[in-house]
Amino acid sequence: MGEEAAASTTAAEGEELDDSFSGLAGGDGLMTVAGFGSLLSERSARSTFPDLGNFRPARLRGWRRVFAHTADVFFARGIARPSTREISSLSCEPRPRAELVVALFEVPFSPLAVQAFIQREHEFRFVAVRPTALDGARQERLAVLCAANTDEEYRARRCPPDEWARRWGRYGIDRVWRDDVLPCRVYLRHCVLAAKGFCPEAYESFLDGTFLSDRRTTVREYLRRHPDIMEELPPPELLERYSG
Repeated sequence: MGEEAAASTTAAEGEELDDSFSGLAGGDGLMTVAGFGSLLSERSARSTFPDLGNFRPARLRGWRRVFAHTADVFFARGIARPSTREISSLSCEPRPRAELVVALFEVPFSPLAVQAFIQREHEFRFVAVRPTALDGARQERLAVLCAANTDEEYRARRCPPDEWARRWGRYGIDRVWRDDVLPCRVYLRHCVLAAKGFCPEAYESFLDGTFLSDRRTTVREYLRRHPDIMEELPPPELLERYSG
């Protein structure tokens, strides 16, 4: 109890975390992650966090999902479509009165685990949030959420020129965070299937609480215009990874 109380003095709800995730570890040596895209799939989450536990749905108020940044991994895996700008992945950004259904789970906390998490989600800001259970019950633990960033903040804090060249420059990417991109088709399909397989609340939340980079078009509206996205299979070597 004492350790968790001490932690609360260094990590507060809605506070941006430093790169050590100070104050996020509980007294049991675990930290909580809030997944909102591919991490809505427990199978997908376990490919990154094999020791995760207590995978469960939760509500997060005051945030929305947005497909508003370039993802280098989509270029590396050959599923980005730069010619049509279908290159974007998901982040979360604050929005009054918005609400998401996310997946919560615990993983062992250690400096190595934190650095591995940062490397996986390199372009994001990391924010401490406090979701509630689906029935509204308060959660005692804070969770880490991958939040939207800006290129200026990203370059200044985590991505100096040599790192930018290694991660982004080789793909001809000069901006990561932007409002003129569309969802990567394979990734969007994966997230929709993950949400549908998770629980009905997560599925409806994903369709109506997730927006394109214009911040107006919902995923439900976008898929209504482009139903072929859900019929498009990933490349064979990525079929298991990107199938919900």
